[in-house]
Amino acid sequence: MEEELVPRLPVDKESVEFHNWKISYEKSHILKSICKKGQDDKCKDDKEEFCELCTYRHALELPHLPDMVFHKNKLTLQHANGAILEFLPMDALHLVENGKQPLQVACAQEWKESRPETLVEEKFRPFDWTFTTDYQGTVNKIFRIEKCEQKLNKFKLMQREKILFYHDLTLFEDELHDNGISSCSVKIRVMPSGFFILLRHFLRVDNVLLKIHDTRFHYEIENDYVFKEFTKREATYDELKKVPPPLFTLPNEIEQYMPIKEQLAYKLFFK
Repeated sequence: MEEELVPRLPVDKESVEFHNWKISYEKSHILKSICKKGQDDKCKDDKEEFCELCTYRHALELPHLPDMVFHKNKLTLQHANGAILEFLPMDALHLVENGKQPLQVACAQEWKESRPETLVEEKFRPFDWTFTTDYQGTVNKIFRIEKCEQKLNKFKLMQREKILFYHDLTLFEDELHDNGISSCSVKIRVMPSGFFILLRHFLRVDNVLLKIHDTRFHYEIENDYVFKEFTKREATYDELKKVPPPLFTLPNEIEQYMPIKEQLAYKLFFK
């Protein structure tokens, strides 16, 4: 009698061993939007322990946080020699500009007239309300990082291989008060030849612009380094006026129409 296939249940954490690497993830619910002390209160900056929300507020000092912060989501890769590569929501938000004059949305005047005054004041305070981040992952001091001219081996990544491990995590997401979306996510796949990671910040401000900040990591088992490629793409709606509008909500589709503004490559040596 053939063994019946049992559907795999979702789990909150998982790990896999792969060629001297331990690859693991954890995930949980979104960060609560109310302090443990109540709706209009916050933990005091003294010896008392901060709640999870106030920990973020205190560490980031942003006027407000994204709608959804998956504060416990993280992806960790640790080599046997102690080298650690991690992807963390807090570190991603640390790179959001605080004190920078924000980008105004299309039809800003109409938007301001239709919203409560307190919300308008918050929206146009001097910080980047689009939560744009150049986050490229977090590494410890074991890694030795060198710039290089190498290119991502797309041909090898396109080859069909068995997927040994795969996961996709959202770090944070915000709908920009219904004016678009700002999201930061990371996904990993492990194959017999190595692993590939895509860390992406995708920003769409409706009728204004789109940005994609991608950091790709590719490790091949014969190497003593992880290759990293950071790419910035940006385009205005006017520059994309010939692109079918449905593609604007699909980062994997729209990116091919967006020009590269910056591209850097590195080798992360772990031995």
